[in-house]
Amino acid sequence: MQMTILGWLVLQLTDSPWLVALVGFFGMVPMLVLGLVGGLLADRANRKAVILSTQVAGLIASTAMLVLLATGSEEFRHAYVIVSVAGTAWALEMPSRKSAIHDLLGSSGMTNGIALDSVAMSASRMIGPALAGLLISTTGFVGAYSAVVVTYLTAVVLVCRFTLASAPREGRASISLTKDLVDGVRYVWGHAALRATITVTVLMNLLMFPYQHMVPVISRDVLNVGPGPMGVLMAGADLGAMIGAVLVASATNIRHHGRLYIGGSTIYFATLLLFAASQWYSLSLPALILLGLGTAGFSTMQASIVMFITRRDVRGKALGVVSLAIGTSPIGALIEGAVADWQGPGFALGLNAAAGLVCMALVATLLPVLRRPMTPDNGTAHA
Repeated sequence: MQMTILGWLVLQLTDSPWLVALVGFFGMVPMLVLGLVGGLLADRANRKAVILSTQVAGLIASTAMLVLLATGSEEFRHAYVIVSVAGTAWALEMPSRKSAIHDLLGSSGMTNGIALDSVAMSASRMIGPALAGLLISTTGFVGAYSAVVVTYLTAVVLVCRFTLASAPREGRASISLTKDLVDGVRYVWGHAALRATITVTVLMNLLMFPYQHMVPVISRDVLNVGPGPMGVLMAGADLGAMIGAVLVASATNIRHHGRLYIGGSTIYFATLLLFAASQWYSLSLPALILLGLGTAGFSTMQASIVMFITRRDVRGKALGVVSLAIGTSPIGALIEGAVADWQGPGFALGLNAAAGLVCMALVATLLPVLRRPMTPDNGTAHA
């Protein structure tokens, strides 16, 4: 919801696809800088405290933005500050939240738990943009951003009521943060399946997720619709992602995680190409729903592969490396924004989609480890 509102706000204030793309850049760049730190916190700190602290930070930042909007003092630069805070919170919180799922459900239920987490995330992202568009149309930016504040406040209350065990403490005090960081990267790099998973993650975040920041521009300038239909359009992708996550959550005895990972990514790029070429809202919405279906295969299997095959003592650090790979998304947002300013948003998305299809074909050919059944790490070498 927050990204939708701020993206539309920047578009209205600046009329610049490049400056809209910077919303995505500032929202994701903390993941590149702090992703590994989030992984260390998941292994070394009280996970509930980490999650609660990040939600409180988001609540404070969103309240400040609401005050700016209510007093008419907002500038487009304020959006970058707010999404930077939200991005920092996400970078620090994500590994702890994913690790908590494994702690609660164990290896046997982990993939289904991750899928259910994806269902909840997709549902919130589906409702959020649609509600944001509706509220902007009916109550303006102040009413819309009030809903963001209420969402953060609700999250803080729910986390306070949740009981979660701390990360295991043995040996943590004697290990330096720097050594932990290096060990996490070395472990992932020495594991063939993890290397392949990180490679796909980097490709997807460079070429895939930046599309979200162009949806407001395409909605207004290509499809000729306002914030309400724009919100529904953004919600369409998350409807597809929720459907896909439900299908994964209901599956039993998944063995070929990597095939679902590659397959979902390929579906995504194929439907992004269709969305990029569309000039009609009636075609763009179904395309984004199918795009979301592919996204579910990628996002669910990404975390599942990492947590399934890594040892418990390095799981948080491995997820931190995943966060670092996710942090390449702002680079993609900058490139996409520049190309969109040069040749238009449709061309920029089409170029990303075509490059993504080529890359996934190369991954399927050159990284056969993703086509094999995944097995948990038993402490032996994987290079």
